[in-house]
Amino acid sequence: MTSAATSRLTPDAELRGVTKVFPQGTVAVDDVSLAVARGEFFSLLGPSGCGKTTTLRIVAGLEMPTSGDVLIRGERMGRRPAYRRPTNTVFQRPALFPHLTVEANVAFGLKLERLPNSEIRRRVAEALELVELAGFERRRPHQLSGGQQQRVAIARALVKKPAVLLLDEPLSSLDLRLRVQMQRVLKRIQIESGTTFVYVTHDQTEALTMSDRVGIMNGGRIVQIGTPADVYERPRTRFTATFVGETNLFERSGNGAGTFVSDGLALEVPGPGVAASIRPERVALAAAIEPRSGWNVFDATVEMVVFQGANVQYRLRLPNGRELVAERPNDAAIAVAAGDRLQAGWAAESAVMLES
Repeated sequence: MTSAATSRLTPDAELRGVTKVFPQGTVAVDDVSLAVARGEFFSLLGPSGCGKTTTLRIVAGLEMPTSGDVLIRGERMGRRPAYRRPTNTVFQRPALFPHLTVEANVAFGLKLERLPNSEIRRRVAEALELVELAGFERRRPHQLSGGQQQRVAIARALVKKPAVLLLDEPLSSLDLRLRVQMQRVLKRIQIESGTTFVYVTHDQTEALTMSDRVGIMNGGRIVQIGTPADVYERPRTRFTATFVGETNLFERSGNGAGTFVSDGLALEVPGPGVAASIRPERVALAAAIEPRSGWNVFDATVEMVVFQGANVQYRLRLPNGRELVAERPNDAAIAVAAGDRLQAGWAAESAVMLES
């Protein structure tokens, strides 16, 4: 195999059995192993306190693991500090130098490396062009919007041509409209630069929108890795099913043998599992649903209709008292109101059976 082919197969970032235990005994990262391919946009997604930021800081060299290895392009980082690693980090706040111009902020790291001025000017111009800030060279941070400041921070990180760019919730301080805009900008920058991105967020929309693959973290562990479609459509655990999007979760009652029964409801399911997950968009609603093989159909009472712009959500109550959520695109919404009675149902094959 040629060295070029080998380099394509070697992950840009790899963690092997990484654990981090803080002095007070808190296990922040628990035996995490993952590999991020060259040119990939990989996100770590999970709730606050799940260990995702600590994992990112370990890759960056800002924290040292208690055990395990971090490799960048096949090279063990050991206890190498951040400034000696081929990575760069973009944080929640841009942390720009307020007294310097945009150009000087982006050039700062290159000047520390004592590169020729001509090389610095060329690379800064390329970086600003990439983040669509050409023409802003002479402005200072206070003259920029929040999104523009964050783009300067990204340019400052990319201009040093890191093997891996690490991003720690860089959009969390922006308002919703600007966050959505910056998601598109970030994905474009990642594609055009070809740089490997490792992105940390608790916002599932960000992760699903931008990522090639997503690692779901909970309690310091990676519980599932897959494409955005994988983790949404084929969750393996209760945690993934409920954290990524909304779902209707039916827990199996009893010892798990025979008919699948949940809270007194006998359900048709596609296979074995401890619970069944049915996404709201898979639930059909009608005044009456024709009985058919392989379907679950129940009488339901509408408790709430929630207009969400592009979608309409229906919160229903089944005869056994449990809630069921259904969702329709706005242009396919049905005319019902709170208190109305109807039927709700779904095909057994629409359910995903969960392992744990």
